[in-house]
Amino acid sequence: MSRGSGGGYDRHITIFSPEGRLFQVEYAFKAVKAAGVTSIGVRGKDSVCVVTQKKVPDKLLDPTSVTHLFPVTKFLGLLATGTTADARTLVQQARNEAAEFRFKYGYEMPVDVLARWIADKSQVYTQHAYMRPLGVVAMVLGIDDENGPRLFKCDPAGHFFGHKATSAGLKEQEAINFLEKKMKNDPEFSYEETVQTAVSALQSVLQEDFKANEIEVGVVRKDKPAFHVLSTEEIDDHLTAISERD
Repeated sequence: MSRGSGGGYDRHITIFSPEGRLFQVEYAFKAVKAAGVTSIGVRGKDSVCVVTQKKVPDKLLDPTSVTHLFPVTKFLGLLATGTTADARTLVQQARNEAAEFRFKYGYEMPVDVLARWIADKSQVYTQHAYMRPLGVVAMVLGIDDENGPRLFKCDPAGHFFGHKATSAGLKEQEAINFLEKKMKNDPEFSYEETVQTAVSALQSVLQEDFKANEIEVGVVRKDKPAFHVLSTEEIDDHLTAISERD
């Protein structure tokens, strides 16, 4: 009926296969891995850090225009793993939503509200035939007024969960195994430890030592709640600290 094991049920996004699977949604998860990038997020005692690879595919590209880190508001950051073009439209809509929230309620949109909005949007895409799911796993980070640092992950199926640490993309499972060992006894990481745990997890999983321009690091801190993308100098300092520590 069709190539592969979909048996025709992968032609249409809204139709369950007899085993109860939605193939198109599963393929969206594969699209995230197909981008060939691994991302990691770690939540510390008073900060959250996300790290991802920065691959510039063409020597003629301006490296400053290649990014997976997007500020949604001044205080909310989003790390997109997967199809960057899909991520941009998602971020643009999220920015509108956050601005509307602030206008309507008079305070900044909390992290979990943004994560839920992204997940709800993804879930609707699995129900209607006129949209395809976005090939993006979004990690949302920020400091919550009541609950402190928060890290959420939203996927193409419409799941969203809060995490102590998580990973997305190519070597997701290996990274999660590594992080589970690191986070076993609920360590209360300082800001530096949070960043270095995230970066060293990525290095360990990909088994390579990065230069500062090969990774992107985004952070929020309790004392500086604004979302901040680290400069290459700042990343270099952390890389040096990791190699000295090891």
